[in-house]
Amino acid sequence: MRVITGLAKGRKLKAPEGLDVRPTADGIKEAMFSAIQFEIEGSVVLDLFAGTGQLGIEALSRGAEKAVFVDSSRESISYVRQNLEHVGFTDKAEVVNMPNTAFLRSCTKKFDIALLDPPYERRLIQKSLPALTKLMSERGVIICEHESTLKLPEQVEDFVVTKTKKHGKIGVTIYRRMTDEEE
Repeated sequence: MRVITGLAKGRKLKAPEGLDVRPTADGIKEAMFSAIQFEIEGSVVLDLFAGTGQLGIEALSRGAEKAVFVDSSRESISYVRQNLEHVGFTDKAEVVNMPNTAFLRSCTKKFDIALLDPPYERRLIQKSLPALTKLMSERGVIICEHESTLKLPEQVEDFVVTKTKKHGKIGVTIYRRMTDEEE
C-alpha cells in the first residue's frame, strides 16, 4: 500500500497483517481521485472509516488543506497516526477515535470531500449518509467505496448519485449536491 501521487508519492504506508483490513487497490484509488482531481486543492477532507488513513493521506498528498480521520478501532487509529507521521502530514490532520455515528452527530465542521470505505456488508454507508450530508459544504462531494453488488440510494437529502463505477468486486459511487437546475 502506497501513496500514488503528489507530495508523498511512492511512500509506503503501514497496515496490519490479516484479513481485517482491506486496503484500496491503486487502480480504484486512482479512479476515485481522478473523478475529483480539480476539487482537491485546498479542500477539507473527511476520511470517515479511516482504517490506515490511506485515502485521507492520498488527498493530503494531492493538495488538500486538512483531513479529519475517524475510526472506531484504536488499532486503526494507531496506524493512521504512524502513517501521517511517516509522510509528514501530522500538522494537516485531525485524528478521531470514535464510532462514525457519534462523530457525525457531534461534529460541527464542514467538509468539501468525504471518503467512505467502511467494512463491507454492514450497511454503514447507508446509515451514515443522511447525517453526513449535513456536514458537507456547498461544493461537497461524497465518494463511497463498497462491494460492487451494493446498490446505494440514488438520492440522500439534497445529494444525488453522479457516477457509479464497478471495478470487479469493488464499486465506487459518487454523490454531489443537487444544483437548482436539477431540482
